[in-house]
Amino acid sequence: MRAILIAAALLTGAAPAATALAQAPAQGATTPASPFERDRQSILAQAGQYRVHFDMRENVSFNVDYDPMEGKLSGGSEIVRVVYDKGDRISLQHILVMEHDGQAIVIKHWRQDWVYQPETVVAYAGPNHWALTPVSADQRAGAWSQTVWQTDDSPRYGGVGRWTYVNGLSVWTSDPTWRPLARRDAVLNPVYDRYLGTNRHALTPTGWVHIQDNMKMNGRAGGEPVAIVQEDVVNTYDRSTSYSPKAGDDYWAATQDYWAAVRDAWDAAIARDNGVYVEEEAQTGVVTGPPLMDLAQKIQNGEITTEAAIVQARATIDAATKR
Repeated sequence: MRAILIAAALLTGAAPAATALAQAPAQGATTPASPFERDRQSILAQAGQYRVHFDMRENVSFNVDYDPMEGKLSGGSEIVRVVYDKGDRISLQHILVMEHDGQAIVIKHWRQDWVYQPETVVAYAGPNHWALTPVSADQRAGAWSQTVWQTDDSPRYGGVGRWTYVNGLSVWTSDPTWRPLARRDAVLNPVYDRYLGTNRHALTPTGWVHIQDNMKMNGRAGGEPVAIVQEDVVNTYDRSTSYSPKAGDDYWAATQDYWAAVRDAWDAAIARDNGVYVEEEAQTGVVTGPPLMDLAQKIQNGEITTEAAIVQARATIDAATKR
């Protein structure tokens, strides 16, 4: 039911210290003393309170039997909070804060973790599988990895790239990165089963933008995946004070200790198996999504203690990831 409400809210447009906003550097602001610090400030500038616009367009078919779908436009209200800032490691949590038919809807959305000069990255390796992948010394020098995690803090994709500052742009560009299907595509049972995408995060005068160049690929036959269609995705985050972030911040304050334990449990599973196997579902991303999200909601509702929820969450992750 909550998934239906989320979709409806998006279509209609309708933490302790970590909740402080990080605004983009002002025009003409002093350049940070080091390239490393300049990168850090660019990452932290993504924190804030936004109206988000999602623009997804399939452009070019590479399969004679496939016609590109019509473009999809949607929007929503989203806050981005700093989970932690450890210098060379930064975590940002996205939380949807919307209203539908007078009902407040708060959904813990995706999370992005940044690591400077990473030795490994959690990369999508095909259906139900994410691998802890080494990053070569040349590739990681001066670079940042960005790992994106799903709503239940299970992995989604990871890539490595560099921030650049030319032509008036502050932009991070990833290497080509494998990704699982988004719900919007997975529920259609399409002929493709994964994306190969390049991601760019660029600061704008009013916030930032996430630009994706996705090649939708079919790898079901084994061997080298085959390109089906190319897609552009432009997700624009514009700062906004047109809504109250309180419901989202209240949710995060109530559940952040639980989610910290969930992150630790996923990290342990990944370290144990040098990656992780967990079954994917079209509606939820992975099978752990509904139970882990429900436990967080029960904490906020006062139906279960944080400690009891953590015990159940660890058991859920352990059962879903052991083969």
